[in-house]
Parts: sequence; C-alpha cells; structure tokens
Amino acid sequence: MIHDTRQNFLARPVSSLVSVVVLVLGTGWATTTGAQTTRSSGHGSPTQQTVYSEYRGVHIGMDAQEVRTKLGEPLQKADDMDFYSLSDKETAQIAYDASHRVQVVSVDYVGGVGAPDYKLVVGPDVEVNADGTIYKQVFYKSLGFWVYYNRSAGPVPLVTITIQKKM
Repeated sequence: MIHDTRQNFLARPVSSLVSVVVLVLGTGWATTTGAQTTRSSGHGSPTQQTVYSEYRGVHIGMDAQEVRTKLGEPLQKADDMDFYSLSDKETAQIAYDASHRVQVVSVDYVGGVGAPDYKLVVGPDVEVNADGTIYKQVFYKSLGFWVYYNRSAGPVPLVTITIQKKM
C-alpha cells in the first residue's frame, strides 16, 4: 500500500493518492477484469500475458539500487519509498518492501502529457465515460500483480498508472 507518515515527504496530487488508496481498500469503483490475452505455454495450459508490466524499465521485485540506476537520483529518497519528478508533467513514486524490492510503481502524468495510451496499459476493452474519465484495473493473478489506469475529467486531466504487487 502507498502511504507515508513522514512530514518531509512531498505530497502527491491529492486526486491520484485518493485513487490509489481507494483501490487498495477495494471499494470497487474501478472495473476489474482478468488477463487481457492468453497464449499457450506449450504444455497445454494458458499463460497470462501482460499488457503493461514496467515503467521505464522499473518492475515489481526490482532492487531499490537498480531502480535508482534506471531513473537516477530521486527528488526524495527513503528506505521504503522514492519520489521522482521527471518533468513538470510527470512524477513517479516507487514503494519498497522491507527487503528494498519494488512493491508499487505509481506514475502521474499532468494533462496526460507523456502517458501511454490506455490500450497499451490495460487493453482495448475499456469504457471511456462521457466526461473523458477512464478507470480500469487488470489483475494478473498468476504473475502476482495488478495494473490500474485512471484518467480524471476536466480541462487538465491527470492520468495515473499504478503497478502493484498482489498483497
């Protein structure tokens, strides 16, 4: 779960933090589906295939030092979480477990600038609401994580993409 009780940590945009907290608490306003595609593993059983499983080379289970090598020095660094401001339109928060391995990757794109198309994140089967909002969560049970895509409404929408290890 993404949360931080230290007062010196930069606050994320409230709407994205609320989205993540609501999802983690499991309130169900996001659409929940199974895997987007399957393929045979050659042994007769289908294998789940992800649509989106990493951000800039950072993925669930990666060591904190590897993350910092990929993304550079974080704006805020802690044992359990790093905060990156990659541009004035893109921020990332990486949360670590007790062994300093990635547990959550959550990225915000202000105005949607730089965000991958939702079809590349959660697949093409997405309902886009009349106001432009999108909410979809895809569970990859056999791989042990889920991916969430959220686009808010308004003149400057916020796109949040979260990859989280199944707890």
